[in-house]
Amino acid sequence: MKKYTEKDTELFYDKEDELYRSFWDKNGSLHWGLFNKGNESYLTASKNLTNLMAVKSKINSKSKILDLGCGNGEVTIQLAKKYGCNVIGIDISGVRINNANKKLKGNPAVSSLVKFRKVSATDLPFGNEEFTHVWSQATIYHVHNKDKALLEIYRVSKQGGIFVFDDLTKPKKEISEDSRKYVYERLLFDTPFSFETYRKKLEEIGFKVIESKDISNHLSKSYQVLKNILEGKLKNNIKIKYIQEYKKLIFAYQKMVEAIENKELGWAMFICKK
Repeated sequence: MKKYTEKDTELFYDKEDELYRSFWDKNGSLHWGLFNKGNESYLTASKNLTNLMAVKSKINSKSKILDLGCGNGEVTIQLAKKYGCNVIGIDISGVRINNANKKLKGNPAVSSLVKFRKVSATDLPFGNEEFTHVWSQATIYHVHNKDKALLEIYRVSKQGGIFVFDDLTKPKKEISEDSRKYVYERLLFDTPFSFETYRKKLEEIGFKVIESKDISNHLSKSYQVLKNILEGKLKNNIKIKYIQEYKKLIFAYQKMVEAIENKELGWAMFICKK
């Protein structure tokens, strides 16, 4: 497996953000979803995940949240709007942080509650026990020194604080050439964690895992739905400027589905307490 740096990931998302927004979500909420009824839209499924994580972590108006990997800031701002809580969103992509700050200017009602910063997850510029909640969606698999990032998350969490996140897992060590090329290397990542070993690592660091759930079936559905969206856009000649990129992604997303079905890629959600 190729090795990548934090700078590689930064450049990847700086470059690809506009492409992803063209079919995932124009507002920039670029994470996977829970298809509770099976036939929801992609955006509804994404909101299902966000709502479940918020309920499970018991966020309220007194919460101080670190949104780790906030992307374009859509969820960060929605949390502040819904709960009246303070949220700091961090991301490695300068393009996405700029997008988030632009979005915040259009939401003056929460401007005093939300801040965005370009920050590495492995070197958090915050004090010990500063946050009641650390929140992360579809991010940690991209952090190349995951142990250091998890230790930093533990450090900045208050005693009794909640760490709620979802992440990709690697159910088995040996994977096919297609999965290596079209899944792991396409997204510039590798992970040492299976669903079981992720739990062990969190507990080793000091977290109590309150709840954990393998939601790989929803990841498969997410990519099937995204593939259908892309095929529909090509059929209807929508966003024709991305025609070649869409064709490549349709192929890659099919490989994602196959990797999940072959237990070469997984997805899990964890709720932890310090």
